[in-house]
Amino acid sequence: MPDLIPPASAGAEVPRPLELIYLPRRRPRYWLHGLLLMATIFTTLVVGARMQFNFAHNEPAFSLNDDDLPFFPVRWAFAQPSRLLLGVPFASTLMLILLAHELGHYLCCQYYGVHATLPFFIPAPTLIGTLGAFIRIRSPIRSRTALFDIGIAGPMAGFILATAVLFWALPLSKILPPGAADSDIELGYPLIFRLVWYVLPLSELKAHSHALHAIYFHPTAIAAWVGMFATALNLLPGGQLDGGHIVFSIAPRAHRFISRLSILALIPMALYFWTGWLVWAALLRLSGMRHPVVAERPEVRGSRLGLALFAFVMLVLTFSPAPFAHASLLEVLRELRAGR
Repeated sequence: MPDLIPPASAGAEVPRPLELIYLPRRRPRYWLHGLLLMATIFTTLVVGARMQFNFAHNEPAFSLNDDDLPFFPVRWAFAQPSRLLLGVPFASTLMLILLAHELGHYLCCQYYGVHATLPFFIPAPTLIGTLGAFIRIRSPIRSRTALFDIGIAGPMAGFILATAVLFWALPLSKILPPGAADSDIELGYPLIFRLVWYVLPLSELKAHSHALHAIYFHPTAIAAWVGMFATALNLLPGGQLDGGHIVFSIAPRAHRFISRLSILALIPMALYFWTGWLVWAALLRLSGMRHPVVAERPEVRGSRLGLALFAFVMLVLTFSPAPFAHASLLEVLRELRAGR
């Protein structure tokens, strides 16, 4: 049988055969995921117990200058371990919202055959006892539709659960009693809070005040606030955030421009609303100019474009320019100059 491949001419480079490299999957480190999960449950129980104790005694939910009950009261909790039970409503609600968000990503990765880790929870002695959770994607995403679905699944799951919690938790809240101490940290409420407040027939609460800032929110409502805040941050349209994935899957060539536009928008917002937007502008600048390569075809079409519109609606409903009042860069600098 004649040779069908012509011999290489002298000096010509002989083409190498296609090589397939098999990279074995790493075994899940279940012990690490479990350890971080248990640690985060503990830290959220501690701050949740403090919130519930303060709620029952008409004290501010957040206080940074309370010597009797510090900001992260581990000793107070261990002095009487049953106190940790007070934190169950807040901790369980917050952990479920964070878990829903990450499982949305994880299960969608499983559907598309994309290798992803289980959620990593981050315990921390913060106001809410955690810095959130994340999963790591360890294999390529093979299509823009898969990227879109993986990107939007997390925010949708977290938003839906947080909204259901808000409808349940808002009636558990109460009016601030006369003479109640001011909270050291005043939250700014997104549009979804105002809409739920308007829709629910809370005649007893609304008889005293129609202002959200006059309401003492139950700890589970604060957990819903955290869920909304996390949803808004993840849906920022840039970089490798969930919002950036959604933008890239729909319009890859616009991703870099929209990322830069988002950064430019966050800088004046940090100046006039919340200093933390500078951190997010820096994070977008560090990661926002690049994005993993994804096949251009097939394009995102049909019902997914409607879901993209829903993602924008979620961002509008959950985004608050000043999530923490009186924390703009101008106000922080003014406080520093005054020596406070």
